[in-house]
Amino acid sequence: MLIAHLGIQLKATDKFIFAAARAKLETMNTRHLQLYITTESPCGYFDERQSCNLVPDPQLRLNMPIYNQLIQHGFRRSGSHCYRPHCKECQACLACRIPVKDFKPSRSQKRCLKNNQHLKITAVNAGFSEEYFALYRRYLDTRHTDGSMSNPEEADFRQFLYCQWSDTQFLEFRLDGRLVAVAVTDLVSNGLSAVYSFFEPEMAKSSLGTYCVLQQIEYAKTLGLDYVYLGYWIKDHPKMLYKSNFRPLQIFHDNKWQLLPDTEKT
Repeated sequence: MLIAHLGIQLKATDKFIFAAARAKLETMNTRHLQLYITTESPCGYFDERQSCNLVPDPQLRLNMPIYNQLIQHGFRRSGSHCYRPHCKECQACLACRIPVKDFKPSRSQKRCLKNNQHLKITAVNAGFSEEYFALYRRYLDTRHTDGSMSNPEEADFRQFLYCQWSDTQFLEFRLDGRLVAVAVTDLVSNGLSAVYSFFEPEMAKSSLGTYCVLQQIEYAKTLGLDYVYLGYWIKDHPKMLYKSNFRPLQIFHDNKWQLLPDTEKT
């Protein structure tokens, strides 16, 4: 039996109970948070593989207290959905986070900070504007010319980057008043989640993607938070290598957070 919910097809028979200890979430009173596994679909990282995700009960109304629990167990937000990769024959996607108090920038990251110190940074509540959307569209049409994200519509922006229940801010980066980058950032109970960033394509040499993460680390420190969540890390995948340049880096493996060894490729 399949359950259709907002475009996600779920197997009703594949039910999971959240966390190895089967702990009850405070926000759910005495109920366990039930999880479901989606049907297979083409993997977005490896052409020859199929992927599945673990998702919360589709009947559940998500909110920030639940999201705070989920993200600490390796989940990620995309729009109003939370998910964690749960593929049958592959465990390559590992949630990762930066412990901000222990973070030490590398030489190249120090250069990135210095080269972009003239940018003005402002944190604002997430929302739609023509200015944001124009930059977002230029970025995607340059970086994802042949992908499903190219030629975005306004609805794509609204549905992907934030939702009604998420506590989301946009970190604006401006050069002489002109918007050049945006870091979409969720505020969770023990840190910040780097949801997505987009920047001026013509400034690619300024490493604004790296700069966004570095400033999210500084913002977390300012707020007294412990971590910056970076989504999923995949060993030896070119799109994910930049994440292992932030050290130390923790990964969620075997149902616990642990340090990524320094010997891993960077």
